[in-house]
Amino acid sequence: MSKKIVSYPGREITTEEVRKGKVLESIQKVEPRYNWAAGVAISRFLTELKNGKIIGRKCMQCKRILVPPRMYCEQCYRPTDEWVEVKDTGTINTYSVSHVAADASRLKELLVVAVVDIDGASPGMGILHHLGEVEPDPVKIHIGMKVKAVWKPKEERQGAITDIKYFRPLRGEN
Repeated sequence: MSKKIVSYPGREITTEEVRKGKVLESIQKVEPRYNWAAGVAISRFLTELKNGKIIGRKCMQCKRILVPPRMYCEQCYRPTDEWVEVKDTGTINTYSVSHVAADASRLKELLVVAVVDIDGASPGMGILHHLGEVEPDPVKIHIGMKVKAVWKPKEERQGAITDIKYFRPLRGEN
């Protein structure tokens, strides 16, 4: 069986033809619209953040409490069983001091981000978030340091992870 080669009429447009306006050019501004569904677990998690609460899901088989919540336990491969409210305190699992912003521009003030293992959740279950009220210094910050969420005022919350402004060090409080 032989392949049939299809030839389409036309030719390459040169840069010179474009510059002289010999080519029809159409510029359109596209404003794509999209919708993203957070799913059952994260939607409820975000709603509760707006209410000033951190929640997770409990798996009755392995007894883990998953934060952020998931509808399926990735360890047992089964649906999780119930909603559980956890504390808004935790322990720094790891942290990093950033000298650059998300757009790779240099920051004037250093940014400290940490994975905070949330109290009441299973070990290793945490939230990546900013640290505040602490100098970006390894002497002042350490793995294992206890921290507490600092919430935005209720009227400013939107149902987003940023409803927690940052986590700050716990200083002898419960």
